[in-house]
Amino acid sequence: MAAPCGRGALPLVLVAIAAALLTYNALLSSRSGLLPLTSTSFPTATAASSSSRRFGAAGSAGRPRPFHTAVTASGSAYNTWQCRVMYHWFKAARRAPGGDEMGGFTRILHSGKPDEFVGEIPTFVADPLAGGDQGYIVLNRPWAFVQWLQKADIKEEYILMAEPDHIIVKPIPNLSRDGRAAAFPFFYIEPEKNEKVLRKFFPEDKGPITKIDPIGNSPVIIEKESLARIAPTWMNVSIAMKKDPEADKTFGWVLEMYGYAVASAIHGVGNILRKDFMIQPPWDLEVGDAFIIHYTYGCDYDKEGKLTYAKIGAWRFDKRQYTDKPPPRNLPLPPDGLPNRIPQSVVTLVKMVNEATASIPNWDSYAAG
Repeated sequence: MAAPCGRGALPLVLVAIAAALLTYNALLSSRSGLLPLTSTSFPTATAASSSSRRFGAAGSAGRPRPFHTAVTASGSAYNTWQCRVMYHWFKAARRAPGGDEMGGFTRILHSGKPDEFVGEIPTFVADPLAGGDQGYIVLNRPWAFVQWLQKADIKEEYILMAEPDHIIVKPIPNLSRDGRAAAFPFFYIEPEKNEKVLRKFFPEDKGPITKIDPIGNSPVIIEKESLARIAPTWMNVSIAMKKDPEADKTFGWVLEMYGYAVASAIHGVGNILRKDFMIQPPWDLEVGDAFIIHYTYGCDYDKEGKLTYAKIGAWRFDKRQYTDKPPPRNLPLPPDGLPNRIPQSVVTLVKMVNEATASIPNWDSYAAG
């Protein structure tokens, strides 16, 4: 069933949109093609504490602070099977001891129309970007969040932004603290290295380039009010970057991640950087204390169990094998007795995909479609 829509969040987002316009129009006034946003008067927003690079302590103290998990999706077969697996493990983690801060769940479907899975996964249908995504599908993500924050009745005061290719390994506590979001630091988001390009969108009067954290929008746990302020700016910065040839070439597929990092810094929302938020096989060998497995990279191994990255292996798991249709049930696990052991993180990933597909109704008929 589709997530209920209401007017409860509208004043919050109108304030956020106005704030985004006042803080950002001067920066982008000379750039054409940005989406028009409604303006209104508002009380001055209070910025969260300045950016921090220290790593926060795990767990929550005192009363529970539930967060709502939101995942954006395009409606493609590729995104859909990942969302079904992701939602299966979200529900398992929420039921487990320690899952008391995991509140509701929404798939934000930015195809503009409902699909056959709105009865299985709580779904909010958002419109795609006017004028198209310029061949960069994730450019729809910030606009989808703007719509969801404006129209949906979100009861929780915190949001976890996640992605379809996330598998939740164990219950996630609210890792945010004292007005700061909790975010995963990506090694390939390098603000200082790319300062020349970023200064087009984060001018020097906004502060040192080190205010921009090495993050994307996911995984991030953030106060709903902070995200409502950030989202319109995130959208406009990402569109402006895409229209700028130098930024588009420099940032490539992670452009929207830079857009979020810049928008977060513009609004003074600091981030507690949590390396334990997730792992990314095959580079991370063990699940360890991580909360999420992010299976963005292909996992290919030769007959001896050696990684053959960027080359198809004798044994492999790569989500891109299943672009047009979902994976079958019972994917083969790595063979036993190899001279080199396949990492525990990779084996755990495939086992969890298999367990999910074994439990999800009608997977076989869906996969055969």
